[in-house]
Amino acid sequence: MTTIIAGILMLGVLVFIHELGHFVVAKLCGVKVLKFSLGFGPKLVSRRRGETEYQICVIPLGGYVQMLGEGNGEQGEEVELSAEEKARSFAEQSVAKRLAIVSAGPVMNLILPLLILPISFMVGVQMPTYLDQPACIGYVLPDSSAATGGFRAGDCITAVNQQAVGSWNETNKSFISQAGDELLFQVVRDGKTLQLQVSSDNDSLQGLQALGFLPRQEARIGSLAPDMPAAVAGLQAGDLILKIGSYPVSSWYDLKGIVQKIGNQTVSIQFMRDGKPLTVDLTPQQHGGEGDFLLGIAPSYDSQTKRFGFFAAIREGSDRTWELIKLTVVFVEKLFSGSVSAKNIGGPITVIQIAGQAAQTDLSAVLSILAFISIQLGILNLLPIPILDGGHILFYLIELIIRRPVSIRVREMSQQVGMAMLLMLMVLAFYNDIVRLWG
Repeated sequence: MTTIIAGILMLGVLVFIHELGHFVVAKLCGVKVLKFSLGFGPKLVSRRRGETEYQICVIPLGGYVQMLGEGNGEQGEEVELSAEEKARSFAEQSVAKRLAIVSAGPVMNLILPLLILPISFMVGVQMPTYLDQPACIGYVLPDSSAATGGFRAGDCITAVNQQAVGSWNETNKSFISQAGDELLFQVVRDGKTLQLQVSSDNDSLQGLQALGFLPRQEARIGSLAPDMPAAVAGLQAGDLILKIGSYPVSSWYDLKGIVQKIGNQTVSIQFMRDGKPLTVDLTPQQHGGEGDFLLGIAPSYDSQTKRFGFFAAIREGSDRTWELIKLTVVFVEKLFSGSVSAKNIGGPITVIQIAGQAAQTDLSAVLSILAFISIQLGILNLLPIPILDGGHILFYLIELIIRRPVSIRVREMSQQVGMAMLLMLMVLAFYNDIVRLWG
């Protein structure tokens, strides 16, 4: 429940920033703002200050700013107004002003990361150590794109589609513009350079691990589950496992297969603790009497906190913002072209879940997730779908060209189509969320 509440609050912040953009620019243009709402549906809290009613509503999945002379209704663009009110009507503003007001929401969402990501880099970003190391593969997931492409543990990636890469981080970044395309890898194996290929049916937008590449991971214990065999036998966090029974252990990825082979037999485990070799005996245990056999241990991950000075943080924040914008635009482009599966679309449940989990960690993680979701919200709203900001922008651009407003009838029909498209997208997103949670 705490995670859900934290996620809703973080989403609320982004909606507030978006609507604040519309609100501020409308005020600067002299337009009368009737309502500023966070959420939809019945009101939870409402207060009128001056000519504007501020409210928070039950459904926390968006918000809106209602202006005089906007759309239909009692105070829409077809209502007769006094000369004074007419001057403050949204519909009576120049095309340039209307474009500025409508664009301000998404633009605020795209600007926000430029303000908060530098703070994240100054506070300190927690990053796995391996990201700055050469992209040498520690394990290839069975039945993955990497396994199908012929990759092996020990292969070191040196180029992707003829673009040289020197680390896991650089390799992940090289995928941004390659989503949905065939990937040609140059790897070094046992001193020889090879060319290996991954088909276009891949999840490269999600990085190397989604393709089946895992980094080198020594079999060092990071944490133990209470009352499970490893904890009961006396193993401790920091112990490095060397051997289980007669099976040598060279990496963490060896453990699962070995433990399943042993089953419920008592076995000796050789390990290093503080430079001393030790041995304990234990019997793997099945959870609930079925499924995989377990020792009750989790790996130790090496990480580092990177902190930057003021100007370096601004540079890193700007670079990261551009990277996220590029990633989102490429995803949308590949989605509509069919190169990326619609299964990758996440809905409000996923957004709230990700935001809520970040809120349970540290400030840097919160700001990073806020920036990521803010960019997605901004770009989504710029899509030329009539009911979204991008649809309104499209109508105003057409008005600039034909030198007269698009008829209300055409806009109403377009908005109905846009609403249908948006509802279908939301249904798909909710379906994907539910499949991820319970599938």
